[in-house]
Amino acid sequence: MTQTSRPASNLLHASQNPQRRKLLSGAAQAAAGVSTLSMVDPRVRAGAWAAGSDAPEKPEVKIGFIPLTDCASVVMASTLGFDKKYGIKITPSKEASWAGVRDKLVNGDLDASHVLYGLIYGVQLGIGGPKKDMAALMTLNHNGQAITLSSQLAQKGVTDGTTLAALMKREKREYTFAQTFPTGTHAMWLYYWLAANGINPMTDARSITVPPPQMVANMRVGNMDGFCVGEPWNARAIADKIGFTAVTTQDIWKDHPEKVLGTTAEFVERYPNTSRAMVAAVLEASRFIDASISNRQKTAMTIAAEPYVDTDEDVIVDRMLGRYSNGLGKTWDDANPMRFFEDGAVNFPYLSDGMWFLTQQKRWGLLKDHPDYLAVAKQVNRIDVYKQAAAAASVALPKTDMRGATLIDGVVWDPSEPKAYADGFTIHA
Repeated sequence: MTQTSRPASNLLHASQNPQRRKLLSGAAQAAAGVSTLSMVDPRVRAGAWAAGSDAPEKPEVKIGFIPLTDCASVVMASTLGFDKKYGIKITPSKEASWAGVRDKLVNGDLDASHVLYGLIYGVQLGIGGPKKDMAALMTLNHNGQAITLSSQLAQKGVTDGTTLAALMKREKREYTFAQTFPTGTHAMWLYYWLAANGINPMTDARSITVPPPQMVANMRVGNMDGFCVGEPWNARAIADKIGFTAVTTQDIWKDHPEKVLGTTAEFVERYPNTSRAMVAAVLEASRFIDASISNRQKTAMTIAAEPYVDTDEDVIVDRMLGRYSNGLGKTWDDANPMRFFEDGAVNFPYLSDGMWFLTQQKRWGLLKDHPDYLAVAKQVNRIDVYKQAAAAASVALPKTDMRGATLIDGVVWDPSEPKAYADGFTIHA
């Protein structure tokens, strides 16, 4: 894994990064973080909003979340009152599983949710559940997930993907790895990492689905050899001495997209102003979290409480600050910890991010045929809503709707050639 001596305080203050500073619009309110809809000239609002009035049509919204560190911006938008600044009341709703989140979004029991990027796209295309037009309003975080392997594997000399592959060749048996939802991000990180180490996740191992809060308990009783999940459950496995971190997801893909604020297309069409207000409020909370170490510590203390993640604060805070240990004696300050804002660079719903998940769903046989990658992404990722909310919250925008990447196996993700990318992997379903 990547090591760095850069102190956590430098990692967390995004405004110190000159590459990110140039994204800023130059408005003073962006730096101060105090903008509200009421501070915007009414004539500007009238031009920005497609609807005649910018008043939220639905003043109270129920937003689901799974007990994970990356639900933080939704929770803090509510607890710090950023929602009220935009004329809405956010009620966070703790959910038990991603399947439950999917069902409640589809049937309208939730207005929106902190949700897996790939889940939204799966529902859009009718895989992993019922087919319904969906909307990804913004990205909630980059980085901050991990793959945990069991202490029993460590006792056999496994420390990383290479030694895992060697053991699996040497000791033949059924190896079981857990992810959190078949079309979700954790499944894709797990499959990508296994394949990068020469392990076909479809034929060389068994994959099971386990809700995030149940991962540690299931590993404790021996139900899996490893799992991919968000924090704090990887850190919890180390604290409970039942597993170790084999790789972080930021080492699989630096600054990868993770959770989104998702809802149905129907909700956005019926409540466009409410949708914008939700995004603006969560943007304000995202900015607050990333503004300082003390803000991250306050956030960790808040979300550790029983209504939210319900675990010890110290299990959450270290990895929120980029302070990692792998459970095998290695410690480091991670150069790319979980980020929530970074001058807005985290939150923009890049079309290419959604397209990447489609390529992996095709790679692993979840999609039988190539979709129209760009058309689907344009339908799901509501850049129009995001841009209007970003203007209200004085958040800068990137220069393009696309971005590429080079992942852990050295393969370059070029969104201009999604079909060739999806078909180019040696290991696939």
